[in-house]
Amino acid sequence: MNTHPPDNANTAVTQTAPLMIARQAVLDQHRAVFGYELFDRSVAPHRHTAASDAQLLFNALSAADSEFLSGKKTIFINCTHDTLAGGHLDLVTPDNVVLEIPPLGVTELEQIQTRLVRLQEITKRGFRLAFDYSALTRSYETWLPLASFIKIDLAVVKPSTLASYVNLAQARSSAQLIAEKVETAEQYEAACALGIRLFQGYWFSKPVLIQGQKIRPAQAAILHLINLVRQQASTHEIEEVFKRNPSLSFNLLKFINSASFGMRTEVTSFKHAVMLLGLNRLFKWAALLMTTSQPGDALPAVGTTAVVRGRLMELLAAETLAAEDSDHAFVVGVFSLLDTMLGVPMQAALSALNLPDNVSAALLENTGPLAAYLRLAVACETGDDATFAEAAATLNLSSKQINGAHLDALAWAEALT
Repeated sequence: MNTHPPDNANTAVTQTAPLMIARQAVLDQHRAVFGYELFDRSVAPHRHTAASDAQLLFNALSAADSEFLSGKKTIFINCTHDTLAGGHLDLVTPDNVVLEIPPLGVTELEQIQTRLVRLQEITKRGFRLAFDYSALTRSYETWLPLASFIKIDLAVVKPSTLASYVNLAQARSSAQLIAEKVETAEQYEAACALGIRLFQGYWFSKPVLIQGQKIRPAQAAILHLINLVRQQASTHEIEEVFKRNPSLSFNLLKFINSASFGMRTEVTSFKHAVMLLGLNRLFKWAALLMTTSQPGDALPAVGTTAVVRGRLMELLAAETLAAEDSDHAFVVGVFSLLDTMLGVPMQAALSALNLPDNVSAALLENTGPLAAYLRLAVACETGDDATFAEAAATLNLSSKQINGAHLDALAWAEALT
């Protein structure tokens, strides 16, 4: 499980634990994905070095589709002050990158003015900077004009003092505020009420179960399509589903005529589209559409997380499993948050679907050949080191393989939006 650093990186990179790239979504006030924070969970936050930062950047640059770092979403990357002085950032296009700058230690406060020069140089190159709420103290007043983002940690800042921090930030800077470690609906609502418009936290992917919630007509059509495909129905029966559902047929033709599908001539017939896709890919496409067809006030970020999981699992399963099982791995990933999206328990969410046994086993019992892939995908989101190591060992996958697939999955999900 080796991850190779760039030639000019500090040799200490090779002595660290295998790199584990984790991510967390940054959401806007509509609870849609604004960007992602990438961080190395194989190193404790207080032990990050220029070398470990270089390793993270090198993996992001070499393993991911270039669209990931030049796409529409903003990428937040943690940096040490030594990283800012190194040459690693010369490799990165700054347009959509935010560098998260840590405060200095108590014994280093006399270096604030010295560090200011480097921060000013970085912003002139086009990078945006994010500071934590300590930048609002008088010691850091010369840094504050450089802030594009200020993060307020709700696990540390008490509810009674949150308004004071927000008012101070709004009065002294033009930075966008990010409430991080949002764990409850109450925290989210309080931050919104104070004018905060960007958020991070596990609350956004937790299920809110509402017993008996009805499935919307569009979703019912997708469920019907999935069941017909699983029953290996005739092309005529499947074609009829599309004829009766304009939005479903529009999505199918849009997908099959997209550049990613690679057709040389435009496909206008539903029958032709169904035959070109085949049942396996049609099943996978319908699962993806089910995930991105959000009911009511379900969280858009949940759908994005599910899509990333599915693509990550598909890429990793393709290393060792048959093509059909790789397709099933994709379905497990995109359906793994179906309870959250539909607002019902997973058992109820899957009861209307005719799914393969290995898909149901992974989703309902955490067993079977696809369960380890799901555990690994979730560990990549949460930074669960123990589960990451256990699942990677079970699947005989290296950190390099996992990190590359993870970044490719993020790029692929980004291209869908």
